[in-house]
Order: sequence, then C-alpha cells, then structure tokens
Amino acid sequence: MTARQLPRTFAVVAAGGRGSRMGGVDKPALEVAGRRLLDTALEAVASADRVVVVGPPRGELPESIMQVRESPAGAGPVAAVAAGLLATAPDDADIVVLLAADLPDVTAATIDALVARVVETDAPAAVAIDDDGRLQFLLAAWRADALRDALDSVDVTDAAMKQLLPHSFAAVRVPNCGDLDTREDLDRARAAARWDLGAARAAIARAVAPLEPTERATVDALGCVLATPLVAAAAHPPADRSAMDGYAVAGAPPWRPLADVVTAGGASTVVLEPGDAVRIATGAVLPDGAERVVRDEHLDVTDSLVTPLPGNADGDDTRRIGEDWHAGAHLAPAGTVVSPAVLSTALSAEVPSLAVRGPLRVRTILSGDEIRTSGPLARGETRDAVGPVVASFVRACGAEALEVTHLRDTAADVDALFSGPCDADVLAVVGGTGGGAADRLRDAITRAGGEIVVGRVRCRPGGSQLTAVLPDGRVVLGLPGNPFAAIATLVTILPAVVDAALAAEPSRRRGIVHVDDAADGARIVAVDALPDGTWHVRRGHGTATLVGLVGAAAFAVVPPLARGDVVCEIVPLP
Repeated sequence: MTARQLPRTFAVVAAGGRGSRMGGVDKPALEVAGRRLLDTALEAVASADRVVVVGPPRGELPESIMQVRESPAGAGPVAAVAAGLLATAPDDADIVVLLAADLPDVTAATIDALVARVVETDAPAAVAIDDDGRLQFLLAAWRADALRDALDSVDVTDAAMKQLLPHSFAAVRVPNCGDLDTREDLDRARAAARWDLGAARAAIARAVAPLEPTERATVDALGCVLATPLVAAAAHPPADRSAMDGYAVAGAPPWRPLADVVTAGGASTVVLEPGDAVRIATGAVLPDGAERVVRDEHLDVTDSLVTPLPGNADGDDTRRIGEDWHAGAHLAPAGTVVSPAVLSTALSAEVPSLAVRGPLRVRTILSGDEIRTSGPLARGETRDAVGPVVASFVRACGAEALEVTHLRDTAADVDALFSGPCDADVLAVVGGTGGGAADRLRDAITRAGGEIVVGRVRCRPGGSQLTAVLPDGRVVLGLPGNPFAAIATLVTILPAVVDAALAAEPSRRRGIVHVDDAADGARIVAVDALPDGTWHVRRGHGTATLVGLVGAAAFAVVPPLARGDVVCEIVPLP
C-alpha cells in the first residue's frame, strides 16, 4: 500500500456476548436512543469494504453483511475475532477493525480516527482508551498481518483480548466509548443518549397512550380524531331526488304537463300517470309514479305538451336513493381527523354524534425568573417573545391551546407543576431543559415518578429537548428556552404526541430543499418557497428571536449529512 492508496478495510463486529451481569440478556439487541446496539455498531463500520458479524444468526441483517459463529460457540472474544478474520478473506485486507456490539456511542468518526492512526504511523494496532483510562480491546484498528500474527501466537479458545496486544501499539483516547456491563451502565447510557429525530418520534408513539374516546355531537367534533369508523346512519340521497330544474315524467313522451310544481322540502300529493309530466325543482323528491327527470334545456314545453328535444328522449337527471352511499357504509376510517369535510359528510349521513379522541389540550409554561411579559425590562430580564404567539403554533399541530402560564425557577414551583391538578393533556415547558444551574425540569420529572422517554436529540436547534410521561399519563414536552429553538422543537415533536394520543395516522409533507452545507445531525431551518415548487434555506438570521421566520413559508427538517437537492420534511408555518 502506497501513501496515496486508500487502505482496504474489513470490519469484524463481535455480537455474540450475553450480558451475564445483566441476567444473560442479548446485549447487541438492547436499545439505546431507540436503536439496537448492533445497528449502532454496523452504522459505525458502514464504510468498510467488508463487514462480518460474529455471533448467533440474525435473520434481519442485510445479505451484504456476512454472519459467522466462533467455534465452539461461546469460546470468547478472541475466538470470535479469529472466526471473523477467517471469514473476511484477510489476505485481501490492509486494515481490520475490531468492534464490540455493546458500545452505545461509537460512530463512524471514532472508527475513522482509529484507522487513520494506524495508517499514519508504524503502529501494528490502534486501540481506544475510554474516559476511565481503560483499553477497549474491541474498539480497535489493526494492520491485517499484525492481527494474523497475534492470533497465530495464542490458543484462541477462552483467551483474553489483552493477550493479542503487541508490545507496542497506539492508544487513542476516545470520549464516551465505554461498553455496557451492568444495568446501571445501560440506564446511564439511555439517560445521556441523543436520539435521532425519527427514532425520538417513534419512541414517543410507543410511550404515549391514546386518550379514552368520548361521544361528541357531530357539530362539536371539528378537529378531533375518529375513534371508530364513520358509518352512515342513512342512505344518501335518502330518496330519489331531482338533480336539475326540469320535469318529472312518467311513461313515453310526449307528456301532458300538470299544473302543479314540486319543490324541494315541499309536501307534494302529486301522483303521475303514464304520459304525465310535472314541473320539479332541483333537490325535490320525485312524486309518486315518476320514472325520471328531464332537465329544462332538454325539453320543448307548451301549455299542452312537454316534448324532448332531438337526442334527449332518454335523458335522466335523477339522483337515486343511495347513489352516494347506503346505510351502513363506511365513510371514513378510525384515526381520521374530523376536518370540515368529514364533519359535513357525517351530517349528510344523519350521524348525530361521533366517538372521537381529543382535542389534545396543551398548556404552555414559560419557565425562568428572567422572563417579563409586560412593562420595561430590568437589568438581566428577557421579554416574553414566545407566550403571545405559541397558541398559533399549537393549533397548527392539531391541538387545543390553553392559557399560557409562568413558572418560577424554584424546585418547589416545578414540583408543584407536576403534582397539582391540571386540565391539560400536555405540559409544554419552555426552558429549563439544558441541565444548567437553574434548570430543574429533568430532576422534577424524576421526583414525580415520570419517565423521560426522549432526552436530548441529535438536532439543531432543539438538541436539549425532552419528552416525558407522568404517572397519570400527562405528557411533558420540554422545549429549549431560545424562541426559535422552542418553536422549531414544538412543531416537529408535538405532532408526534398528538398522533399518538389521538391514535391518528401520521401525515407529513415532503419537498425538495436546496441545502448548501452538510452537518452531522438533523437541522430545522426556515425555508422560502421557490416558483418551481422547491424550497430554499434562509440564511443570515440567528436563533435568539423569530426574525428568521418573518415572511418564511415553512420549516424544513434537513437530514444529517444532507447536501444539494434533498427531499426533506416540510412543516408549513401558521
């Protein structure tokens, strides 16, 4: 390999260990931040030329990933490395990456750093050192020939990984690279993990229980979500009706016009005999004996005769009973939002009330002693720029906005927020999520017996957000205190809470956004609509205010590492 050639890199992922200190669980299958540890490991080595997973068969892995088992099964990590190296055809490899599938924070950047250290030095191996100064033998990059020699020098069955290490090697300090040996390790990793935005929404969907359905008068159900299908109570139309102004006729033409007029809503006693015709208005029920309706413009009418114009003898402008639907027809499935169209349809179907969930009631709480809502600012105070506008964004997410309240930065006040009576289903707390000296939200949720479902998300802005569920089922949505970050987080996370609580089908709009620069995590940015139907990211505005939204059409959620013309989620602004 010359200095200009890229090393051919193979990866061996050890995924067979049972967590004896965790009761024998399958550690690679454990989830942190909504992802299996094995999937985290595989993503970290995704750029390798070949990847082999050593451990029990896992049918869900892609065919491109090789799977082998050490022999005998359970013979230890060195035996797993030997089996993996043999399966990767090591004569073709320059570098072999060794990786355990129980490292919740390993990333592609970690692997790249280890490989680079081997390539740039004469070291036979580069091994990670964690925050406690421990060598992580299964987070390492080796020269392939050095690893082969090391394996040839030991009895691989039940050997310790440290027996493989050469006399000299490169030690690379890697923060947050500790493995999971105990339940306490797992709990700490889950509490500190940063979620992908998609995984966070999925976790919220699993954790938030649907509201109990209630029966509402149809006219009062707008904005709720159907808990059961909308089923027609009556046929529509409920009777044969005229679709046009014209004549109801019986028998073959020409017809004798009667003196009566049949109108919509009128109580007609007209009975037609064959050869009769009677004037009829749009929407009127056909009189007894009538066979069809012929519209005015298709007829020649005199005082004594009604005759169809040429080519219109067989015309029929009747809307027949049940033409739109019959009684018992399913008109909308459960999970459908009661939009104006759904409400109107229910009324047309003679459905007086609906079993619905919602609306989801959201109370916004502004935390911080520095927040001032009226009067001049004192030194150190901040104007409330979120409270007066947040209701519009809450309603745009499909929820009902309750009164905005203020919360002081004391432990007692935060505890009272969760322990006292409350008329809200969701408490959206602005500020107090970052873990600073005055940030008390996370500890208060724990004291209240709540579960933090999502704490911290790999997203900018909004990384410090959290979503928790209290013992009584209320959801706490922790929003960053920065106005732009608070609103951006609200409009991307609250809809997931709404969908889960109302058992509604998620519906997200997508569009093509031109992105100039890539970033490691997801980003929520303001965008303008272009004439060709695509979107353009706005620039030049900070996030301390909402000035970047002035005149903007929407937010866009830009995926990690995305650049160029990218399909993104689009969140229209109210």
